[in-house]
Amino acid sequence: MTEIRYVFSPAPRVAIPVLGSDALFPVRRVYCVGRNYAEHIREMGGDERQPPFFFQKPTDAIVLDGAAVPYPTITSDFQHEIELVLAIGRGGSDIAPERAADHVFGQAVGIDLTRRDVQVEARKTGRPWEIGKGFDQSAPIGLLHPTHGGALLDAGNISLTVNDEVRQSGDLAQMIWNSAEIISQLSRQYHLEPGDLIYTGTPAGVGPIEAGDVVKGHVADLTPLSMTVAGR
Repeated sequence: MTEIRYVFSPAPRVAIPVLGSDALFPVRRVYCVGRNYAEHIREMGGDERQPPFFFQKPTDAIVLDGAAVPYPTITSDFQHEIELVLAIGRGGSDIAPERAADHVFGQAVGIDLTRRDVQVEARKTGRPWEIGKGFDQSAPIGLLHPTHGGALLDAGNISLTVNDEVRQSGDLAQMIWNSAEIISQLSRQYHLEPGDLIYTGTPAGVGPIEAGDVVKGHVADLTPLSMTVAGR
């Protein structure tokens, strides 16, 4: 077999620790859902009757629990969004909602970090707003809890604190589309593969964070996620 040679060493594979295992979950793609909690849609000036849409972050935007995330460049409005994350373990397309749980390896707490002013300006001018969402270290994620074929989380507290002050607090039952429906809809647009992550949207209360802040996320009985904001 011919040895594969590269012009430079490839970046290490992004992977997430798994509860109760020494094996890591390798990440393929990171999908995010917009407009999936009515109160958050209203606070952002949108119409909750519109269906959610999907966008992506680069795989290397993933950072693990306990990370110090630098305050990003070109923004003065760096914001948090607490989310439930689904980890796909079996691929497929046109997945029926009633079969969606069969495709999930596990669930975790995640935070969608956003350069809000940059995102809003891009949206106003009709330009892609990836720059506001898909920047470096913009997708913290916690310990992955395997589902072992069980039901997906569709109810339970979802909350976020900044320096122990509650900023976001809601319930997964408030999602416009539940976890199974999200997987089904996304699988109509992309062929899902093992290693895909899906950030499922955020409740109301998003807001700014500053250097030195300690941010903690909680979703139902999943292992909490913690991060700090490093200096600019």
